[in-house]
Amino acid sequence: MSLSQTQIIRSLGNALTWLESELQWGVEPGELNHLIGRIGELYVAMRTCGQMALAVNQKGYDVVSATGEQISVKTVTTSKSVIFNKNTFDQVHRVVVLRINYGDDLSEGDNISVDDVSIEEIIDEEASKFLSLCKEQGGKYKYSLPGKRKVVPLEQQKPVKQVVYGPYEVVKYESGSIQVKENGVPVRVVKPALRDIAKKIGMSIVRENGRSLPTRQLGSKIIDTINELNES
Repeated sequence: MSLSQTQIIRSLGNALTWLESELQWGVEPGELNHLIGRIGELYVAMRTCGQMALAVNQKGYDVVSATGEQISVKTVTTSKSVIFNKNTFDQVHRVVVLRINYGDDLSEGDNISVDDVSIEEIIDEEASKFLSLCKEQGGKYKYSLPGKRKVVPLEQQKPVKQVVYGPYEVVKYESGSIQVKENGVPVRVVKPALRDIAKKIGMSIVRENGRSLPTRQLGSKIIDTINELNES
């Protein structure tokens, strides 16, 4: 059964929220391959106003666009390459390779972000042109992904604003990253601490659309709110 665009968008949002929760709980991305793959397929279906491939384990492609293009979608987190089956590649009209970034790996630019997870488009190309970028290995096509941008450690970044509230210190760095220290010790998982602070100062943690504020926006808003309270 086909899904409406509204259902696809809602499903994508739910899947991204689920992924963020799993990552915050400490689940390794490698254990979430099915969820990550589904996120990529939903994203491409949304971007092309298309549909997921109807057959279970459809050979060669994952999404059919509104114009009938059969699209093979590959979605990775840390993998440096993706593999395509040579025997079924003739079914593919278009290839989209995506990378899921999260936490301090979030990329800047035109990424589609939900909370602390973003979808980065590595390549979107016609199948015939895409093949020129691949190497053939044992009946398969291998595409090597470009490297991620270098992440500068927080200790090498300049703080742009900060505030102290009780045992907590909240710091925003030039990259936009947020750090929380409790009694001088960096908190490993930042968002729960930020939510606790927001609750104590009576600050809303949701946006107008009902979704929770992402960590960077939440931390920045907390700093501004506490500074305003201190000045009043």
